[in-house]
Amino acid sequence: MPSVVENLKRLAGALATHMFIVVVTLPVVLLYILLFLTSFSTEMEGIIPKGFTLRNWEFVASGDIRVPGAEYRYPNLYLVMGNTFIIAVSVAGAEMFLASLAGYAISRFKFRGRSMLMGTILVLHAFPGVALLIAIFYILNALGLYDTLVGVFIIKVALDLPLAIWIMKGFFDGVPWDLEMSALIDGCNRFQAWFRVVMPTVRNGLMAVLIFGFLSGWSEFIYILTFISSQRYWTLSMLVYAFTTGEYFYINPGVTATIAIIYMLPVVAFFLFAQKYLLRIQIAGKGVV
Repeated sequence: MPSVVENLKRLAGALATHMFIVVVTLPVVLLYILLFLTSFSTEMEGIIPKGFTLRNWEFVASGDIRVPGAEYRYPNLYLVMGNTFIIAVSVAGAEMFLASLAGYAISRFKFRGRSMLMGTILVLHAFPGVALLIAIFYILNALGLYDTLVGVFIIKVALDLPLAIWIMKGFFDGVPWDLEMSALIDGCNRFQAWFRVVMPTVRNGLMAVLIFGFLSGWSEFIYILTFISSQRYWTLSMLVYAFTTGEYFYINPGVTATIAIIYMLPVVAFFLFAQKYLLRIQIAGKGVV
């Protein structure tokens, strides 16, 4: 039986842990509350919102963002949201498909240079993409992909794939060979065994890659800012940037907070739905090169 002292120590440890969690998360929660209140405020006194109005949310019905007192015209909200969804979904889908193929090949096939390939993939993931902006600009311009969502899509997939491949390789390493061999003996070819037997087994890895790809595409900013020059290809990150920095000569805190909430809500909902898959990614790094 545990003694009273041991119980007190355990209680004190749990209390200290919960207090630390509260101290760390409370400022974040307060900032979200402040953001929400600002979206309904008429003015700001320092960082404190004052008054109440629904005017900051009026543009949501039509998507036509018109800020009182601002001469600059912003792109339609739903056009911007559509561009953001296109980038996020396409990046997530492409990364999941390509990483599942590459991860399976590296995990299952023995070939010369395999270890060096895995090391190269790690180096590519560690290399900062922002250092390649000038080179990427010349390449996109030469290919006629500058100022297109296709160009941004290609860049995102290429730079995110190394991590996705490592994740999928780890999951494929955890699938027993006997399971795949049984499918081959039962008459499946290699592709059928991969698609019907192996892929359902690594669905947690697929979901992890899908989640990371979606969040990466949704939050993308630097490549949109650098390689997109026309408003018709803006994403929500660029729209928020336009409001928060005063890039276009006018800042309205209420409208800015409203756009920030619209930008944030789909990601929060998606994360709450998919967080159980992220918790299982810890098994992804157990494979051996």
